[in-house]
This record gives sequence, C-alpha cells and structure tokens, in this order.
Amino acid sequence: MTVLSAEEIREIEAEAARYPTREAVGIDALRIVQRRRGYISDEALSDVAALLGRTPEELDGLATFYNLLFRKPVGRHVILICDSVVCWTLGYERLRERLSSRLGIALGQTTSDGRFTLLPSVCLGACDRAPVLMIDGDTHFDVDPDHLDPLLERYS
Repeated sequence: MTVLSAEEIREIEAEAARYPTREAVGIDALRIVQRRRGYISDEALSDVAALLGRTPEELDGLATFYNLLFRKPVGRHVILICDSVVCWTLGYERLRERLSSRLGIALGQTTSDGRFTLLPSVCLGACDRAPVLMIDGDTHFDVDPDHLDPLLERYS
C-alpha cells in the first residue's frame, strides 16, 4: 500500500515524462512530495523509489546530499543561514546568535510552536550582500541582527 496520494503520483508521472529515463526525475519527485507534506518520510521515499524503479538507498543518497530536501519534519518556515567564509567575516556569528536567542533554538532545531526551523547553508550565492539568510526561498541580504523582528514577523 502506497502512502503517496493519487495527485502526487500524477504529478511525479507528469514530471517523469519530461526526462529521458524515470531514474532521472528523483530530485524533482522528492520535491513534489516535500512541497505537499513539508518533508520526505521514509515511507514516501520508498514509494517514490518504487515508482521510479530506484532503490530507497539511491533516493536517500540524493535527499541527504541536496540540502533543500528535508528528511525530518521542519517548521512552517525554514530559515537557512549562510555560513560561508564571506558571511562568517561579515557578521554570521552575531546573526546566528541573535536568531538563536530570538527563536529560542539552536541550528538544526525547530521552535516549540512549529513556526521556524533554523538550518545552516554552505552558501546562498550572495557574497557581495552578506550576511545572508533565506526564509522559504526568499533571500534576505545585508541582514542586520538588530532588525530581525520585522523580518521574522513577515512569516506568521
């Protein structure tokens, strides 16, 4: 019995039709599941693997390599804080400390109300505008730790 919904299967099949092989749609298929569920459970990963003719281990390797796929439940809003060398030199530590203090969580944790998950990111590709963080795909540049509240309030 599959945990995937009929709609998820239809969407994955439609995406697979765009690729030369079913195996090539792995990341996109996992993103479809995550978009609908918030993360990729072991059961959903196994079902996607069977649907695509891959092993769960192969897909898990993709999912754990790609840092925007979540294998555990996350908050309603995921904050990725860039910890590249440039961000480190331009204020990462102070920003991380202020975020952790404001949210009451450390990196890798989710707030008790399930609103935010705070995760490190190796690079968000905006070194000229560091320090940088991304919330739900929205990139925020030149983030001032003293002005986090208005930024976080946008994500209720």
